[in-house]
Amino acid sequence: MQWEDYRQSDNLEDRRGGGGDFAGLPGGRGGLGIGTIVVLGLVGWALGIDPRLLIGGAELIGGIGGRGAPTEETRKSSGPPQDEMGRFVSAVLAQNEDVWTKILPQQANRRYEPPRLVLFSGVDRSACGTAQAAMGPFYCPPDKRVYLDLSFFQEMQRKLGGGGDFAYAYVIGHEVGHHIQNLLGILPKANQLRERSSEREANAISVRIELQADCFAGVWAHNIQAMGRIDQGDIEEAMRTAAAIGDDMLQKASRGQVVPDSFTHGSSAQRQRWFNTGFRTGSMQSCDTFRAQQI
Repeated sequence: MQWEDYRQSDNLEDRRGGGGDFAGLPGGRGGLGIGTIVVLGLVGWALGIDPRLLIGGAELIGGIGGRGAPTEETRKSSGPPQDEMGRFVSAVLAQNEDVWTKILPQQANRRYEPPRLVLFSGVDRSACGTAQAAMGPFYCPPDKRVYLDLSFFQEMQRKLGGGGDFAYAYVIGHEVGHHIQNLLGILPKANQLRERSSEREANAISVRIELQADCFAGVWAHNIQAMGRIDQGDIEEAMRTAAAIGDDMLQKASRGQVVPDSFTHGSSAQRQRWFNTGFRTGSMQSCDTFRAQQI
């Protein structure tokens, strides 16, 4: 993935106490091209983290209640960081800004309002409550911020023996996908519906929310590839790996059985299909998981 020569985003808040301590990007261009489902699902299983807390889980599971926005004391700095991993995150955020600023007005007749991305270390505050590294990256609708502790990527590298720039970029792209849902009014309506539903029905709604964010990430990837910023091999590897890993495979590995009614992110096949739908078409209209009879 090519990012080094890309501009830096002005919408990044660096709240890390000691600055960047991540060793850097393993693999660089041509690194493992695994997507968010693969990365976060496998990390949740490998590290013993509840998968519902990963990939945007915070905004779906008790994340709407506010504890107040961060105070000035919690903000360490703003603007592009100087360490490699911080600059990478800033550049990927800028890529998302440039893609969605162009296509959201064209495809949804909506002006793009970029989210802010908060880099933090260990524990921080959000309008959704306490942000903790163990939760993984998440999007908070009330303050329209993506929260990310870079140690999460470090755990990917250390525990899974891999990672790669495209995998990390996809994590960010998925969370920005939730921001798109919020801008369009999809996320608040879906969460209101979840609150009135049974656990089984709420889980099914969560799956549709997550699959749509996967599809939006695919739309982003479509445009980034058109810009010559990623290799086809990244996408192909993501699809091959996603075919083998999802809620179904993780449950089978951890429990020995699969319980579809408890899925919150979708099966491997569903994740693969919806990311590929967005990537293949480049169209947001193809990402309507809520009206699709079969997901």
